[in-house]
Amino acid sequence: MMPFSRAGFSRLWSMVIKEFLQLKRDRLTFAMIVMIPVMQLILFGYAINSDPKHMPTGLLVSDHSEITRTIIQTLEHSDYFDIKGEFADEESARRALEQGDVQFVVNIPAGFTRSLLRGERPALLIEADATDPTATGLALAAVSQIGEYVMRKDLHGPLSYLNSAAPPFEARVHRMYNPESNTHYNIVPGLMGVILTMMMILMTGLAITRERERGTMENLLAMPVTPLEVLTGKIVPYILIGLLQASIILGASHLLFRVPLFGSLVTLYVVSLVFIAANLMVGITISSLARSQLQAMQMTFFFFLPNILLSGFMFPFRGMPVWAQHIGNLLPLTHFNRMIRGIVLKGSGFSSLWPETWPILLFMAVMMLIAVRFYRRTLD
Repeated sequence: MMPFSRAGFSRLWSMVIKEFLQLKRDRLTFAMIVMIPVMQLILFGYAINSDPKHMPTGLLVSDHSEITRTIIQTLEHSDYFDIKGEFADEESARRALEQGDVQFVVNIPAGFTRSLLRGERPALLIEADATDPTATGLALAAVSQIGEYVMRKDLHGPLSYLNSAAPPFEARVHRMYNPESNTHYNIVPGLMGVILTMMMILMTGLAITRERERGTMENLLAMPVTPLEVLTGKIVPYILIGLLQASIILGASHLLFRVPLFGSLVTLYVVSLVFIAANLMVGITISSLARSQLQAMQMTFFFFLPNILLSGFMFPFRGMPVWAQHIGNLLPLTHFNRMIRGIVLKGSGFSSLWPETWPILLFMAVMMLIAVRFYRRTLD
């Protein structure tokens, strides 16, 4: 019998029609076929930018003159710096850098103008949060243009003797927290959040759907337990697995890539525990909503994709448009990346990490309410 006879083609066509009908009935799968390419196009086309501009910048000015005002105006007119205000002292400026309120602090020291008029080439200090070298590299490269603009605008007439091949002052850059601009220091800690997100959601996302497909859901429904107790019982084992994975990643990052740890190990494990719990609640919510393991995996990927692209892990967070930053701030991975890099590279403590902790706790509470709401007490 020939494999491609008329009857064979008829059976083949019947199978093709059957698959299309199944896709039509499975609305979630059909939605994923359309939405995932659209999401990737929008994110890569509009939200991703490896050259961030208008980054928040603070001033620490101890010398006020026409020349220093020109320097500040040059920064304000630059595409890279967005002046947010002036700090009262170095301590408040350093605290703003540590908490991520500003990306740069421009320090004009006392006697700057006097030293410049004497031809002594004083130093203009620019402190940068270099935990993400990609976010600061191009902006710091643009600093060299400040001296050229000052020469053209202010150093003429009686001050023309200061015009020379070299700028009249030195722009001295201090890369805080990552002085060598080592990309490992930025990528490797962020990998902890990415791996935990992927593993925790994927494992728990299949928890209840697996029970339903294997026919063991009846046993759970017959037990005298509440939905909250069932969900909590499924989460606890994975919390221990998540902490074990975090320990493996942390140890490997130190041994293989020499990533330092300036903060407290206890602080790191506490914030990791909160982050793991939040992702487990996402997985349980997906498991409660999905009707099959395939749907659970599709929903997991749909949630995981924006986390990777909008959390600041792969691309500078401040390089994204405002609407993309708002979406990114809703995702727990965005806040965890800031916390883990703050602990590892800045030595941040609980007080400075709280602004990034409470959004994760709120996200976890919302996911818990959704999971309990849609947990099915009866079989479909």
